[in-house]
Amino acid sequence: MWWAWPFLPALVLLSELSVVRVQTAPCQTCQKLTESFIKGLEKTSNKNFGGGNTAWEEEKLAKYARSETRLLEIVEAACEKTDFDCNQLLEQIEDQVETWWFHRQQEAPDLFEWLCIEELRLCCPPGRFGPDCKECSSGPGGVCGGLGRCEGEGTRLGDGECVCDPGYSGHLCQSCADGYFREKSSNVSKGACAACYHSCKKCVGPQDYKCLDCKPGWILHDNKCVDVDECGTELARCPSNTYCHNTDGSYECRGCDQACVGCMGSGPARCKKCARGYRLKGSKCLDVDECSERAIACPGLNEACINELVQKRDCLMT
Repeated sequence: MWWAWPFLPALVLLSELSVVRVQTAPCQTCQKLTESFIKGLEKTSNKNFGGGNTAWEEEKLAKYARSETRLLEIVEAACEKTDFDCNQLLEQIEDQVETWWFHRQQEAPDLFEWLCIEELRLCCPPGRFGPDCKECSSGPGGVCGGLGRCEGEGTRLGDGECVCDPGYSGHLCQSCADGYFREKSSNVSKGACAACYHSCKKCVGPQDYKCLDCKPGWILHDNKCVDVDECGTELARCPSNTYCHNTDGSYECRGCDQACVGCMGSGPARCKKCARGYRLKGSKCLDVDECSERAIACPGLNEACINELVQKRDCLMT
């Protein structure tokens, strides 16, 4: 091993620790490594040997430019010590890096293309995806019509399906998604997709009265989407000791007051039944004052009964 032998124990350890991690994102790891390598090339391109003799220095620079010494300097700084994926990959591709450095650099100056795409077959060129680097679906605006991204583009992964930008849908992202409409344009097919009013599923404009269809929880009335009160229908399902609270386009179940066993709304006046320690007074379930009703006797001569909430009392020294 022409460069790694001093670091072999560390690299073996890194190999054991990171084999799974490299497999998770091989193209990204290779791309990151080659980018770091190119930075190393740039950093070492202005090597200054000193001495004051220009001819001698130029000769030294010429020898250093393609030397193993320079390669070792670049490789040593190519990966962060804690980057397991990078170090693992770097150990595995020693022969390829050496081949490019000494024999292929002039005819293949793009290290990423030569190494990651052609040699290691970890990545694909732009606009391609998958194991065989198939071409991504393209439209008038480019890949995915210029309105989305190709799943797996640039890697050997993915299925090539278009993942559309927000507001767009369809095979090439040329249609407006639910909740969006096509803005007017001289060319209808080129108009951008803009958001409908928040309650509209389909619409012809951004205003609330331009709805064609409504999102769940709303109903169309005179081109407007009106909120459905689920609490007034059988649509709402709330667990025991909670009540239904209507919200825009939906509902939520809220807890009953502590004075209640079951309720129809917020507060002690909406109880179906009073909890233990509470009694219906007027229209509210209120705390029972056991002390004033002499329901509780304190055993001590100098003790006074102190009423507390939820059927509690204490006898305190006076």
